[in-house]
Amino acid sequence: MPHQTIADLLLARAGDGHPGLLTRDRSWTWDEVVKESAARAAWARELRTDGPFHIGVLLDNEPEYVFWLGAAALAGAAVVGINPTRGGAELAREVRHTDCQMIVTDRAGADLLGALDVGVDRDRFLVVGEPAYTKGLAAHSGRPPAAPGVTAADRMLLLLTSGTTGTSKAAICSQGRLAGLGASNSAKYDITREDVCYCPMPLFHGNALMALWAPALTAGATVALTPKFSASGFLADVRHFRATYFTYVGKAIAYILARPQTGEDADNQLTHAFGTEASPEDAARFLERFGCRLVEGYGSSEGAGMLKRVSDAPAGALGRPARDGVRIVHPSTRETCPPAVLDGYGRVLNPEEAVGEIVDTEGAARFEGYYGNAAANAERVRHGWYWTGDLGYVDEAGYFYFAGRSGDWIRVDGENISALLTERVLRRHPRVIAAGAFGIPDPRSGDQVMAAVEIAEDTRFEDLDLPAFLADQDDLGTKGAPRFVRVSHALPTTGSNKLRKKEMQLEGWRTGDPVYRWAGRGRPAYTPMTDDDKAALRDEFLANGRGRFLP
Repeated sequence: MPHQTIADLLLARAGDGHPGLLTRDRSWTWDEVVKESAARAAWARELRTDGPFHIGVLLDNEPEYVFWLGAAALAGAAVVGINPTRGGAELAREVRHTDCQMIVTDRAGADLLGALDVGVDRDRFLVVGEPAYTKGLAAHSGRPPAAPGVTAADRMLLLLTSGTTGTSKAAICSQGRLAGLGASNSAKYDITREDVCYCPMPLFHGNALMALWAPALTAGATVALTPKFSASGFLADVRHFRATYFTYVGKAIAYILARPQTGEDADNQLTHAFGTEASPEDAARFLERFGCRLVEGYGSSEGAGMLKRVSDAPAGALGRPARDGVRIVHPSTRETCPPAVLDGYGRVLNPEEAVGEIVDTEGAARFEGYYGNAAANAERVRHGWYWTGDLGYVDEAGYFYFAGRSGDWIRVDGENISALLTERVLRRHPRVIAAGAFGIPDPRSGDQVMAAVEIAEDTRFEDLDLPAFLADQDDLGTKGAPRFVRVSHALPTTGSNKLRKKEMQLEGWRTGDPVYRWAGRGRPAYTPMTDDDKAALRDEFLANGRGRFLP
């Protein structure tokens, strides 16, 4: 019988001498991981007060994070993963919103929280490495592992969404849902007891927890930790741990591929990895260079498991629906979209008909909601359906494809242009590390395409020869070339290395980074925008009565 809770999974690992956790400094068997978790669970139960049993954790990927995940599971508490890349009022708002009873952090984290009003008294900060922490832990060591009263319905995680499309929300994940994902994902991603699962993604993110930690716990595999993702340290870590599996987001893959290539890159134990947003070209390059297959999937902290993998699916396809209720519909009519008609390049020729929102008509009951956010819950569940906020289309054979977030369609000259296609084209450029595309208002009507590209410190925009590159991309189409290109050596990202597209879209061409504009017709020709150019463009908006649309 499958285990019903994360606590069940941990208790089943008691006495297990197989390596459960590795760092560069030492290793712990699964039995030791359970004992460390049990000590912290006893401490947490002793510190519990009235109200939601939420434990904030503000740490890098270090053993204490894993032990407190286990502690929360055994104690029936929920871990609130606090994002260390946040700061100021935004950080304070997130922590305060989640009603933490205590916060586990280190000295750097305590300094980051500083004098912020996070709703937690400083005497309830458990600061790793300080004498009070060592004393408190010692007082509870040796407690037998137990999980009295823990049920599948108990909250296990409050996952603060990355905020790439707006203000972050705290997605609820119960013990039962996470245990179910551990079972399904260990099978889906071929994670076995013999695997060493390297975790460069932050443990406050659903990717690391749902696609690596929980599946590894289910399979009894080994989790290998590095404090933070490092492109320069990635291969050395993989070799040190003899890692066979890892999880990623596309920008991290781009950073790794941007590292100098050597003839020994394939000298590693990696076999496969799971993640999102790696381009097909990057996946092919990664396989050729490192001998590791990237498995692209679809899911979210709120509603994973909607699509099932198909081994012989076409390139770019996410799989087929896991159940009948998963479909693509027109948001306004709720009618199922017809199959997409694809050209030889895989472009959708009937986007107005075929592209719609991915929904699960049976998913409302599976959605566990956002903590303390009725408005966001109502946005996700409408008419008894679960609405993902993601766009997609289906081909004639029934395969699903991702078409971006609901804001990723750009209306250019009366046509819908996919920001995702423009991004994928730009990411093919060998000197582009990362790229995002989005719509910004046109001074007269509709939208224009703007892109933001990240390039290496020793690369100039002129080195890209972007007009010639774009002219060679037969699948770009006549409307997809960006009119504005923001150039940066470090684009703004979330704590999980996703681009902050919403932030960049709001800034538009009024960013402090250099912006190049193509103002004419025919073949793109980019010139740098001066302050006078930006002022003139602003005046054009005002002259056309569209000042309200300014970025």
